Amino acid sequence: MRISTKGRYALRVMIDLAQHSKDEYVKLQELAERQQISEKYLEGILGSLVRGKLLTGARGKAGGYRLNCEPAQCSVWQILSVVETSVSPVACLDEKENTCDRADICITLPVWKELHSMIRDYLDGVKLDQFLRNSPKARGKIPGGKNWNCGL
Repeated sequence: MRISTKGRYALRVMIDLAQHSKDEYVKLQELAERQQISEKYLEGILGSLVRGKLLTGARGKAGGYRLNCEPAQCSVWQILSVVETSVSPVACLDEKENTCDRADICITLPVWKELHSMIRDYLDGVKLDQFLRNSPKARGKIPGGKNWNCGL
């Protein structure tokens, strides 16, 4: 499993919104500038997150985006599941029902299932608020906190 740029950017944006928006909307331009992502590309990611019900989007002068979940409840797995085409280690596990002709006799399938379960369990246990508590800015490592999440 490889996380795409879209998945990494979606996670960065969700962390940014957890950090900067309590009950108010954050404008697309602000997010794009802080995260150094083009507005056009970011618009597609935000659209996916809104369709996945992780964000609310509002138009107009006071519009923008805000989280639909508490940072302590929103997991990395939820975010990646919304924006990634696949989060499975092998193609035969992409669908709820494995339609592979060899599924009944595949001796490697249990390994892939267990790996998928471990990945899901781990990422489902990592919540947005953990990034806020563990960021270099929160620990005082980066003056002003600019670009603290550049590794994502």
